[in-house]
Amino acid sequence: MTEQKIKIVKDGPYLVTGNVPLSEKIITERDGHYALEDGRILPLKASYALCRCGHTKTPPFCDGSHIQEHFKGQETCSRQTYAHRARCEVTGPALDLYDDGRCAFARFCHRNGSNAWELTERSDDPKLKNEAIIAASECPSGRLTAVDKDGHRFENKYIPSIEILLDPVNNAAGPVSVKGGIPIESTDGTVYEIRNRVTLCRCGRSKNKPFCDAQHILSDKDKK
Repeated sequence: MTEQKIKIVKDGPYLVTGNVPLSEKIITERDGHYALEDGRILPLKASYALCRCGHTKTPPFCDGSHIQEHFKGQETCSRQTYAHRARCEVTGPALDLYDDGRCAFARFCHRNGSNAWELTERSDDPKLKNEAIIAASECPSGRLTAVDKDGHRFENKYIPSIEILLDPVNNAAGPVSVKGGIPIESTDGTVYEIRNRVTLCRCGRSKNKPFCDAQHILSDKDKK
């Protein structure tokens, strides 16, 4: 069986191999928090190429538009591990919240009129502690991590899979959500730190390539 992997092509697409499940998900607000609803059914393939430039006419798949658009997809992100990038932003009574700043503006850190930071500050309340853990653990970019006072890091268990996120509230095509520790290989052949959840840019405008930095929303707002 072919190894599950995402290979970044120089100035081109993400090449996905190894029968990685692919689905489309829609970011929806529900009962005071954000959730994912099923979108279109995407074809199941052993390998496929996902657009990275944002110009394809067959999203989420690459149609070669990066060539006509002269796309420059140089990887500019830090190669440091999460442990080196993240800082303890909040020291709460029962939890600490670590944050590496890689925001995809998916908003799962907001729950019931509060957010992961505020909930962590009030984590002496068992209910709010649980809400803080959910708010941090459901962040698709992997930006936030809740850690208890014994050093246990809370992570959801995901099977290796890829979700194409859509954000109709912001009229935006969101990032590629990669779950379950799928290796991501750079154009130079090195493999990024393997993580349980990350989001990859697919608008082509991120200043932190290959990872999403919410430019799919921020750039559009700048144009208005």
